[in-house]
Amino acid sequence: MLETLQALDGAFLLWVQDTLRTPALDSFFSCFTQLGNGGMIYIVLSVALLLHPKTRRAGFWALIAMLFGLVCTNLILKHLVGRTRPWLVVEGLTHLVVENDPLSFPSGHTCAAFAAGATWSRYAERRWLKFLCVAQAALMGFSRLYVGVHFLTDVLAGCAVGCFCAWLAWRVSLWAEARWKERRT
Repeated sequence: MLETLQALDGAFLLWVQDTLRTPALDSFFSCFTQLGNGGMIYIVLSVALLLHPKTRRAGFWALIAMLFGLVCTNLILKHLVGRTRPWLVVEGLTHLVVENDPLSFPSGHTCAAFAAGATWSRYAERRWLKFLCVAQAALMGFSRLYVGVHFLTDVLAGCAVGCFCAWLAWRVSLWAEARWKERRT
């Protein structure tokens, strides 16, 4: 079963490489995916949201969601699963960016993107902004496939973990806000 899944994962990456890659997209996705290194773009944007009172909650809880994601993804799941990067096991696959972490499952970039994006979308008031929050996360996940550093299942798992962490942060926020209201009364 796992061998079949691995073969399908590898075939999908080779299809992306052979069908979708172009010099212009190579440059775009190589740059875009690097923005997610260490979750930096999401951390910077969340800290920027902290500076404005109207968006402060979105920024704060996105940081908490990403912290949950970091623990789940980089400290627990990657070491528990121990899956190697695709270019090491898929013959003919070329990766477009350097990735120093040898562990692939789940995608930390995708987890951070969805943890932040799903949290931001919860607080966004306009529908187009909610869509943009989720679309950027999906684009980050796809970029990891495009540059050949993650399998599809790595990205799907990163999405699931990121969404779970956003949900968990939201539940913690409800609990914390209820406690805050109790103390004030």
